[in-house]
Amino acid sequence: MTASGSPDAPGSRIIFLGTGTSEGVPRVSCLTNPESKCTVCPDAIRPGSLNRRRNTSLLIQRPMTDGSTNNIVIDAGKFFYESAIQWFPKYSVSSIDALVITHSHADAVGGLDDLRDWTNNAQESLPIYLRESDYEAVGSLFFYLVDRNRQSGGGGVAKINFNIIDHKPFSVDGIEFVPLPVEHGPGRESFGYRFADVSYISDASSISHETSKLIKGSKLLVLDALRPERTHGTHFTVEEAVDQVRRLHPRRTLLTDATHDIDHKSVNAELAKLNDSEGLDIQYAHDGLTIAVDL
Repeated sequence: MTASGSPDAPGSRIIFLGTGTSEGVPRVSCLTNPESKCTVCPDAIRPGSLNRRRNTSLLIQRPMTDGSTNNIVIDAGKFFYESAIQWFPKYSVSSIDALVITHSHADAVGGLDDLRDWTNNAQESLPIYLRESDYEAVGSLFFYLVDRNRQSGGGGVAKINFNIIDHKPFSVDGIEFVPLPVEHGPGRESFGYRFADVSYISDASSISHETSKLIKGSKLLVLDALRPERTHGTHFTVEEAVDQVRRLHPRRTLLTDATHDIDHKSVNAELAKLNDSEGLDIQYAHDGLTIAVDL
């Protein structure tokens, strides 16, 4: 359901619906193991803890001149339902105007089945923008969403309008999205997106020179940073992410996709030192963080 009216850009904002890796934080295994030395996961179950992290996802909100609000979501992973319960009432999200997908891993598309609540009760249908390869993967995982004739009955399934994108820029409700192809492990491509002065890269292990040129000049860079030191192969470490910031020179960087190896306050205190030493404004985002943007 597309919001009516024209945009009123000064009130636009992004809201982090999730900032965690695929398994989320806390890990159940840390909470149930009496010998666990993890300090982040026990903290993450406290109400209001900044270490509580659901699958990485972003909400773009833009007020319209008629008083309505345009809501665009990037990725709906396994914990999307839980994220929506916490953040949608707080930010008055009663409908989703579009969903943009970065890749077809479970932490990006695992919540697609939950969209039935919106299309059954709040809006007629929901447009999703994704690559052909991701559409094929969704067709295997959620065959009844791609071919509604194959649903088995019951409560109905989400009414989704799939829109295939490629490397070319595309428009969603008047906002231009520029795909940012990045490597997400050897031989695997994921998309980040640039919209206005924001570049959003949730899953990456390498950024090509060509994509770097598309990012240059961003006021805000949201960047994958899984954990410190130990390389992963499909995600940047904190140190690798910092090197990318040195290379790309955004005005501000917010890190995301964090494991339980990241204690929000202590790691951000260390990252803050880079502002003094190198002029690098880098911090980890947290679930529910809201940033004003110009769209």
